[in-house]
Amino acid sequence: MSESTVNSSDIKTLIKNNLRSYSMFIMLAAIMIIFAPLTDGTNWSPRNFTNIFFQNSYVLILAIGMVQVIIVQGIDLSVGSVCAMVGALSAMIYNTGIGMPLTLLASLAMGVIIGAYQGAWVAFAKMPAFIVTLSGMMLFRGLTYIITKVSPISMHDDGYAHLSTGTLDEVLGIGQIGPYFPTAIIVAVLLLAVYFSTSFLGRNKKIANGFDVTPFPLYVTQLILISLLTLGIADRFARYRGLPIVVLVLGIAVVAFHFLLNNTVLGRYIYAVGGNPRSATLSGINSEMVTFIVFCFMGGLTGLAAVVSTGYMNSALPQAGNLFELDAIAACYIGGVSAGGGIGSVIGVVVGGLVMSAINNGMTLMNLGQHYQYVVKASILILAVFYDVYSRRKAGLG
Repeated sequence: MSESTVNSSDIKTLIKNNLRSYSMFIMLAAIMIIFAPLTDGTNWSPRNFTNIFFQNSYVLILAIGMVQVIIVQGIDLSVGSVCAMVGALSAMIYNTGIGMPLTLLASLAMGVIIGAYQGAWVAFAKMPAFIVTLSGMMLFRGLTYIITKVSPISMHDDGYAHLSTGTLDEVLGIGQIGPYFPTAIIVAVLLLAVYFSTSFLGRNKKIANGFDVTPFPLYVTQLILISLLTLGIADRFARYRGLPIVVLVLGIAVVAFHFLLNNTVLGRYIYAVGGNPRSATLSGINSEMVTFIVFCFMGGLTGLAAVVSTGYMNSALPQAGNLFELDAIAACYIGGVSAGGGIGSVIGVVVGGLVMSAINNGMTLMNLGQHYQYVVKASILILAVFYDVYSRRKAGLG
């Protein structure tokens, strides 16, 4: 494609090829705009914007792991129960006075061990993931009740909650400068600088090797939109308490697993196993080990989500984690993951999770009951899966 020529055909082709990727961003923006007049603009307020991430980060973290499980044609129904059990155990560990860093490491280790246990049954014993994780859902819920004796476990201080409800500005002791708490803006500018440099280098490398690239005017437009989005989010955070620590943790997880899926051999193997397990095996890929590793990732991220959700409540509840797995699965399918496996992205499921969060938040601000939220979420989920099935059938893939 020529750099100097941008005609309507080029633009239409570009939009068509990226419609699936960007449709969730468009939906998220539309939902926020629709709820603005219905909530008198409260849904756009810095405080509410920050609270959305405080309240829903655990779903986004779980979705990062769940997308990989679904890509390899699996499912994990146990994550809610695992969150409850790991949250209870981590609260007990923290109350010994061991400190938050070691508590977090212990929680991640527990999650990985549980993921390895379930992954071994699925990958090596060839048992259906649905049955294994359904068993895990009941097993770990029962163990949670035994561990907690069906009583909440309170924290001996507020240190545990800092990961879930604290901000980087508060931890660093940075005060407000004018209308802003500065760290969110600083981090946003640094991220954009890194993104621009890597994007330009990647584009120049493609040009040097004779690959087609996005026409330059459209490429610049894309960079401008990304910059506006990033700085807009940073502005919301900066106007209320600063950059949430949980957003920083979430961002690290997103970058790490996005890179893993798109820029590593293991990532290519995950997509290959999900697209066609038999062909992947015949190609020399150890499909069983790939599936096992994916469940270990899911377990580790579940351990992280357990700490985040427990910290938000600042206590470990025996009934915690209820329907967490359904929220994570819904975020994946709404975020463009294919029901047939082999298709999905970390960015997509995070945006899908934010779509669900924005809907829940908007309806809560309108004082609509939980039952209405269930109806709306169910409708969006069935439409998202229908769109996936219809698209695959039209493309001759299903």
